[in-house]
Amino acid sequence: MKKIKIILEMIKFEHTVFALPFAFLGAVLSSLLINGHWPTLEQWIWITLAMVGARSAAMSLNRLIDAKIDAANPRTKDRAIPAGLLSRMETGLFIAISFLVLIFSAFQLNMLAVYLLPLAVFFLVIYSYTKRFTYLCHVILGITIGIAPLGGWVGATGTLTWEAILLFLAVALWTAGFDVIYATQDADYDREVGLHSIPSRFGIKKALIIAKGFHVFSFIAMAALFFATPLGWFYLLGVIAAGGIMVYEHSIVSADDLSRVGVAFFTMNGVISIILLFFTIGDLLI
Repeated sequence: MKKIKIILEMIKFEHTVFALPFAFLGAVLSSLLINGHWPTLEQWIWITLAMVGARSAAMSLNRLIDAKIDAANPRTKDRAIPAGLLSRMETGLFIAISFLVLIFSAFQLNMLAVYLLPLAVFFLVIYSYTKRFTYLCHVILGITIGIAPLGGWVGATGTLTWEAILLFLAVALWTAGFDVIYATQDADYDREVGLHSIPSRFGIKKALIIAKGFHVFSFIAMAALFFATPLGWFYLLGVIAAGGIMVYEHSIVSADDLSRVGVAFFTMNGVISIILLFFTIGDLLI
């Protein structure tokens, strides 16, 4: 049990709140639009397991790949692998189990989910390497988490439509924006050791402006779903609330004061994903 607790802490299991609500949102919206009914209990179960498997594999793989970098960074040196709390073999075994959960779950859903697995796995793996060669690593992370609502959409209906792409863009741009904010904490360290990020490349002030840009376009994509689907005014209220939270998120972080990055990164963004799911389901029930 102690090892399991360490693993859950290592992968920040609570951060699943970022992506899982969007997977559910994609599943609910697509199922009602295309099939005319809610996802089945089996679909809920397998979509949830696929998401948990995917995120657990990606996060633990990231910790394994970045173990040396984390050990040298004062902010991350106490993470499980650098601190000796978990071995590489233990972490590798957990990664293998997580990927098996993802793959098995996809096979329980439909063949399109299976066919798209290699693409999803590619982004789950490649993200951890991108900061070694491009400051667009935040965009790659956005794409990776943006696959969550696509996975929910495909998992529930076995289809992929342009409305799903709008939802993907909304989540991908939102993620890229908050990841830029999070990366401001390591701007100096990344620049010193040759790692790439938008804050280390452009400086913190410009990086925060770029993050705002990502979030503006994310908000536009969220609002576009109102016009592209039968979603109504209640969903639109949720989009407005999400936009307000993004505005607040940027108001509490500045180039001169990064002390509230943790609040901006986790608390605010966790709330956004839950709010959008709540207002979407509420709108479909009205």
